[in-house]
Amino acid sequence: MIYVVEDDRGIRELVVYTLQNTGFEAEGFADAAEFDAACRERLPELVLLDIMLPGEDGLSVLRRLRAAPETMTLPIILVTAKGTEYDKVIGLDGGADDYIAKPFGMMELVSRVRALLRRAAPREKAEEIYTKGKIVLNAGAHTVTADGVPVELTVKEFEVLRLLLRRAGSVLTRDELLSAVWGYDFDGETRTVDVHIRTLRAKLGGAGDIIETVRGVGYRIGGGA
Repeated sequence: MIYVVEDDRGIRELVVYTLQNTGFEAEGFADAAEFDAACRERLPELVLLDIMLPGEDGLSVLRRLRAAPETMTLPIILVTAKGTEYDKVIGLDGGADDYIAKPFGMMELVSRVRALLRRAAPREKAEEIYTKGKIVLNAGAHTVTADGVPVELTVKEFEVLRLLLRRAGSVLTRDELLSAVWGYDFDGETRTVDVHIRTLRAKLGGAGDIIETVRGVGYRIGGGA
């Protein structure tokens, strides 16, 4: 089930209709109160969340979702107004997995939803475990610990860390990370990668120092064994 939180009735109904006609269950809500009531009945698999909502805005809703244990890792795509880079960055800093700017094409939206759901799906490779420094990532269990303490990551943060650990010692460019983790052309918006690296380091605490910045190129996992 995908929840679409959008106050513009025309956009909301079009998005819900498109999702339903491409194989998804979807339901729309005009504001945070309607969305919250639905979540108490059933949690969705993904949320499309407009920033500009009446009453409580989307960024506030995002912060609440990330603070609650049951929705801490819920896949969330923010819907922003065209050109509002500040809102995009604040949203990504706040834990959104992706964003899409209005006006957007329906097929692009469906592509992003599918890409995020693929990455959020449970993995069967329980043996895929990476240990580097004080960080341990178990891909099968979808868990991360830093210095023995569990760390809650969003879907995108988890995939960025997983890829860096898999390629430990090698430098990954921002474009490579965008392509591998987001799965589509982001039109050079490599700031998205920088924001996710920053939040990753913050969540990992002192263990996050193992993620090194290679100026003008990208990032790599360094440090000891």
